[in-house]
Amino acid sequence: MKEEKNEKLAKEKKESNAKKEKKQNRFIETIKKKWLINGTKTTILILSIIAIFIAINIIMQKLEITPIDFSQEKLYTLTEESKEKVKNIDKNINIYFIGYNEEDTNLDLAKQYKKANEKINVEAVDINNRPDLAEKYGIESGTEGIIVECGEKSKVLTSSDLVTYDKSTYETISIAEEKFTTSIISVSTDNVPKVYFLEGYSEFTLRNNMNYLNMYLGNEINEIETLNILSKGKIPNDCDTLVITTPNKDFDDITTNSILEYIKSGRNILWLNAAVTTQKDLPNVNKILAEYGVKPFEIGIIRETDASKMVAGSPDLIIPNIESTTITEDLYNTTGVILVNATKINIDTDKLKDIKVVKTELITTSEGSYFRNNFQNQSDSASSEDEKGSFVIGAELQKTIKEADEEKEENEIKSTLVIYGENYFISDYQLSQNSQYGAVQLAYNKDLVLNSIAYLVDREEDIKARKSTGTVTYTATEQQDLIIRIIIFAIPIIIIIIGLIVWQFRRRKK
Repeated sequence: MKEEKNEKLAKEKKESNAKKEKKQNRFIETIKKKWLINGTKTTILILSIIAIFIAINIIMQKLEITPIDFSQEKLYTLTEESKEKVKNIDKNINIYFIGYNEEDTNLDLAKQYKKANEKINVEAVDINNRPDLAEKYGIESGTEGIIVECGEKSKVLTSSDLVTYDKSTYETISIAEEKFTTSIISVSTDNVPKVYFLEGYSEFTLRNNMNYLNMYLGNEINEIETLNILSKGKIPNDCDTLVITTPNKDFDDITTNSILEYIKSGRNILWLNAAVTTQKDLPNVNKILAEYGVKPFEIGIIRETDASKMVAGSPDLIIPNIESTTITEDLYNTTGVILVNATKINIDTDKLKDIKVVKTELITTSEGSYFRNNFQNQSDSASSEDEKGSFVIGAELQKTIKEADEEKEENEIKSTLVIYGENYFISDYQLSQNSQYGAVQLAYNKDLVLNSIAYLVDREEDIKARKSTGTVTYTATEQQDLIIRIIIFAIPIIIIIIGLIVWQFRRRKK
């Protein structure tokens, strides 16, 4: 009885499998009988598959669906930060990619702005079909360029503007998104802040030792210029912020008086001052600092004893405490800012009230730090002659020049100084863990300075922790691009054709 039951179950299972196999083969048999009877129908099948594939690609291109970004750093995806910045622009903006093809990754990135704001139009243009653009911007046939245009205002970018290079590894670093976003905002904004760097008194200039900062500032919504007051005679009226870097000689009287007048007009200063290693007589420099209650800088550097507040065990490479302020709010509690051979900022707190200055500390050192002015002492431990304790190395000092007068309908006038007891941290020198005297160039370092400038030019919306540009991008050569296309398109078609030929050969052989 049991054996009969097992045989019955086996028979049912066999019949069930046979039915499934028959269903699975039905589609293949249909193809064999109705499509592969002759070469003509086989050709029609292949052409149909290819046509469907091409049609899908055309539809996908017209829909402008954002490509899937598999890169770890999301190199080809527009950040939420950029979307927020452009979404409320109410002016028509055109971005023309001259000489670029539709497959260009930067073009794909730019097209994502349209999804954030419908008023932003992006297109690849053949300059031969747009003589109006060729004439307006002087573009010749065969050249590449990107034009960001809003009414009569425009900005022209080249391929080289979209990348920078790591000088140590020679790798390409994409800054395309930063350039696109700032260009869109700059052509659509009525007032672009102007920042002047004082030159003639320091070894730290935009042309020397601060090229990286110059590039970073160019990626922001700023116009940057250098200023030699002796040749200009005064500080231009359009100067929103004056940047002063470590003076290695005293200001002359013309420069001093110009800066004092600048302060009285209620405009702002960013001051970067490296540690003082030799005594210099700088009465005019100190006169400017005294306007905000800052005492002359002393000879000496700050060092750390707390291992968690130094880099690679080097007491001179310190990680400061970042206070919670408007300037530093997005850097608060981070450990990204690193200073090298910093100096303390001495503020005459007893006089601040008399000179109508309000102090806000931005960055400070730990209680385990010390200030050393005896450079012969090579010990990492604090000695009895070293000044110990927490020091201010970054501060905002706001000076009231004139009180508001409601009766006369006169507004309050204030001048703000943001000052840091460091200059190397935003220079071109790179951090080397093999050298305790190497200066640093880190993401948060630039953010601290850029946020300070954004605050001083009254663009607090630009204060943020920025997307790092330190990501290496890969750009295929024409030969590599051809190989990739062959792999994607040609090889699958060849495999299909070979499979059909083999099948026909075997069928005839039978």
